[in-house]
Amino acid sequence: MISLSSCDTCSSKGSCPSAGQADCPGEVQAPPRDAPHPQASIRRVVGICSGKGGVGKSLVTALTAIGLTRQGLKVGILDADITGPSVPKAFGLSGRLSGTDDGIYPARTGLGIQVVSINLLLDDQAAPVIWRGPILAGVVRQFWKDVIWDQLDVLLIDMPPGTGDVPLTVFQSIPLDGLIMVTTPQDLVSMIVKKAHAMARMMNVNLLGLVENMAWLRCPDCDHEISLFGAGQTETAAAGMALPLLDRLPLDPALAALVDQGRLEDCAEPLLRQSVAAIAQLVQENP
Repeated sequence: MISLSSCDTCSSKGSCPSAGQADCPGEVQAPPRDAPHPQASIRRVVGICSGKGGVGKSLVTALTAIGLTRQGLKVGILDADITGPSVPKAFGLSGRLSGTDDGIYPARTGLGIQVVSINLLLDDQAAPVIWRGPILAGVVRQFWKDVIWDQLDVLLIDMPPGTGDVPLTVFQSIPLDGLIMVTTPQDLVSMIVKKAHAMARMMNVNLLGLVENMAWLRCPDCDHEISLFGAGQTETAAAGMALPLLDRLPLDPALAALVDQGRLEDCAEPLLRQSVAAIAQLVQENP
């Protein structure tokens, strides 16, 4: 069972007579985690999350999947950002997922990355998904329970931003082995990511570290690194949370062009090395 509160993060810790006890009378217990599809095989599950939207979480998810695949691991992506699904676009995936009475089969990219996303189930990929929280959460659970993931070393979950219904469903329903948080250099975003950090701690999820996206822009003329958002605050925020800053990712027009063209797997330079190494280490610990 997963605790939905903890003494470490409870605002009443200082005055609560039950502080430090094994059983808190005000604690709410979550339901048991869902089992994956009986025909699915998944060794490790890692979530990629953020405290707010627009920080490039899906790009980090996709690049991490590419890096792991190039190391010889079998990787899948569960796109849990139901209202803003962008993973299929980055890989040039379209059409609808196939399936049988047994379950749903994920789409596969050119490198063999397995992908499930709501955009691969809609007749019109531009159609908005106007659903309330419980329905969104139910779809994510179906992606976990009804999809026949094929012999995966790692399943990456591209989580929706914030701390609402769907992230809570992922934390409660899916057995996460680790979590990477994505942020951008501004101090405001670093403050918001601390909320996601607190939620992850309450859910007892192993935090692998932070990734700072849009860290700089390289001048095409003089090769100087331009800090568009000022001096990055992520390293300070990571230290304050006792977490490593795994990687810093630049704002790269060439990378953005590959995403727009659906050719992200063509990126030549290895990116997010430390994030890939941290997840690969998790896999090695589960032979």
